[in-house]
Formats: sequence, C-alpha cells, structure tokens
Amino acid sequence: MKILDQIRGTVYGQALGDAFCTPPLLTRETTRAAYPVVPDTFIAPPANHMVHFGLRAGSVTDDTEQAMFLAREIIADGRVTAEGTARAVVDWYDFVGGDTIPFVGPSTRRAVAKIRAGQSLDSTGIGGDTNGAAMRVSVVGTLFPGDVAAAARAGALSATPTHNTNVGCASAAAVAGAVARALGANADVRSVVIAGIESAEIGALIGQTWLGANVARRIEFAVGLARDGQVSEDDRLQAIFDLIGTSLAASESIPAAFAVFALADGDPLRAAKLAFSLSGDADTIGAIACAMAGALRGVDVIPEEMRAQLRAANPNYDFDDVAQKLFGLL
Repeated sequence: MKILDQIRGTVYGQALGDAFCTPPLLTRETTRAAYPVVPDTFIAPPANHMVHFGLRAGSVTDDTEQAMFLAREIIADGRVTAEGTARAVVDWYDFVGGDTIPFVGPSTRRAVAKIRAGQSLDSTGIGGDTNGAAMRVSVVGTLFPGDVAAAARAGALSATPTHNTNVGCASAAAVAGAVARALGANADVRSVVIAGIESAEIGALIGQTWLGANVARRIEFAVGLARDGQVSEDDRLQAIFDLIGTSLAASESIPAAFAVFALADGDPLRAAKLAFSLSGDADTIGAIACAMAGALRGVDVIPEEMRAQLRAANPNYDFDDVAQKLFGLL
C-alpha cells in the first residue's frame, strides 16, 4: 500500500467519522430511541440537536475543520509549529464566527482570547484539558510515517497553544503517534494501540501539570474493555460509555476513540458505526477512531460513494489536495 493512499485514508477517515457521527445524542439510550438501527450512510442530525442542528448530511464539524486549517499552516510552514497552530485555530475561529456560535470548545475559546491578547503561546493553553487538540491532530501524524516518538512530540507541540496540560498534550500525542505507526511498516491494530499508549506517555511529560486521569493508562483500560470477548459488542460499548466516558474531557473521549478503533479491528466504516452507537461526543470519537483506521487501511476501504458525499457536502475543504500536499512534505 502506498503512503499517499494511507495519508488520504487518514484525511478522509477523519472526515468520515466526524460527519457520520453528527446525529447521535448525549446518551446511548436517547440515541437508540431516536435511531433504533445505526444508519449505513450519512444522515442529517435532528433539527433539535443541541450542537449539530442545521447541518446537512455529510457535513463535517469543528473536528475536521480545525484539522484542515492546521494542515494548511503545516503545509505553508513545512513543519509543525506552535505559531502555526495558533494561526490555524484563530483563523478557523473567525471563519466559523466563533464569538457567536455555541459549539466552540471551552479550552479553545479561552485560548483564542489569550492569543488575541498577545499572551505567550506557552501560557495560552494552560488549563486546556478537553479534546480539542486531539481532534485535529491526525494530520500531524501523517508527517512521521513509522516515527512514533517524533510524531508524539510534534502532536504535543501542536496542542500547547490551546491545551498545554499533561492531559491535553498526552491526548494529542497519542493520536499523532498512533497515526504515525499506522503509516509505518508492518502496522496492525495492536501496534497502533501500543504506539498511542507510548505516545501519550511522551506527551504527558510536555504539558503543564493539571488535574486529570492518566491518558495512557485509560487507553489501556478502554481497549481492554473493547477486547473483552466474554460479553457482547453492545455490552462492551456500554462498558466504555459507563467506565471510560464520552464527554469533551481528553481523558474520556480519546481513550474511547482507541477502544472504538480496536473494537472495529481498524475498519473505518465499522468504527464510524460503533462511535455512532456509543453516543456522547460521538463526532470527535468517530473522527479520531476513523482517522487512525484510515491511516492503517488506506483510502480505498472507504467507499468512493461516501468520499464523494464528503466532497459535495464540504466544498470549502479539498481533502485530496490536503493529503497530496502533506505527502509532499515527507
């Protein structure tokens, strides 16, 4: 498999999981009541959805939007920098009208205000313990095929302007390192998970000390729940929901995404459906899980019809061009 196909898989996987998982509600019970059967393709979220109301089927959210803005700055700079990340986040915030919309994450909203006030980028992300850095970081991992440690450090660096905590940096490092391992030689689901755990340990040493569970240990725990062959798939999802959590907290949604990736055996579309059923911050969990899966399996496992739907529903973002230009940096 060609690296370019895997980078395309990362980008399209990110968008797939994000867009597919806009309809789910806060709990598994409410999602199941609204959708007794998980759909096979993109559907629009309900009009009364607390965050995703008004989106058309196949539209991505801030998870993929920020990843695309971050990729643009990485491509312009030729590398990952804190300054480029800060520009990407502020530009995205202005593009979507961040001062007037409700779905901007709390850590990102605070960080944007501090960046605009001219504070040092070492301080703007202090206190950021949600999943905003991890949700956009898959594109960073594409720059380091097989080099897990370098990807982890770059992922953590990209977190610092908005999520400069041990929890925030660990979660971003975990995803970047996992994507890098997926792009490397002889990768499989197990090696990608191990890379995520090792990378979380690296990232935790970079961010400022903050309250929060250990991301690396929670990835281990979450994947253990996903692999519990003594119970049904639905019971495993319920255990992940109950014991790991699916909130905005980095120590919940990132381990949950690794669990979904493992339970799906690295298949992007299956991961999207599992994240849909899991509920909560499903679009972020789906975006991360499917980005890792796309990196591992390559773009061709994502049906072309769904890729076409993503392109049509998101004309502001050229997924193929971004992937090609990221590939050009290798």
